[in-house]
Amino acid sequence: MGSRSKIDLAYCAGFLDGDGSLMLQLKKRKDGKLKCRFMATICFYQDTRHAKTLEWIRDLFGIGYLSKRNDGMSELRINGYQQVGDILKLLLPYIKFKKIQAEALAQACDILSKGTLGTLKNKQLKLLIDLVLIIQKENYATKSKKTKDDLYSILGLTP
Repeated sequence: MGSRSKIDLAYCAGFLDGDGSLMLQLKKRKDGKLKCRFMATICFYQDTRHAKTLEWIRDLFGIGYLSKRNDGMSELRINGYQQVGDILKLLLPYIKFKKIQAEALAQACDILSKGTLGTLKNKQLKLLIDLVLIIQKENYATKSKKTKDDLYSILGLTP
């Protein structure tokens, strides 16, 4: 990651607060012992006519995928436990409105970056589920969300 000033970090945090989202998802997969994986994502959204801002953010952090959507919007997605966790640590002092989600996602990334899903203890998996639910509760979403029981079932845990 390149050089970043406090002003640049504060700008990115404000952008995230207004036009971004933080996600911790439990995704199904075909391979692996548990047949699922956690996915941590920071996403910034912007009208495609002004996508240069997203390019600047990507260049600032040196990571991310830019894509144009069919609805005239562009998005910058940053995935990966270590990368998302590192960026959140930089932005957390400046985040105002998504502080709860950012702290929960940073905690989850810390847990997930220290080992594989298969090596985590049930206590850690249950904490990760709690963090998923905290982030879901704070996020605006039009789609239905998984319940605690749904998440426990996917991971083969009992409540």
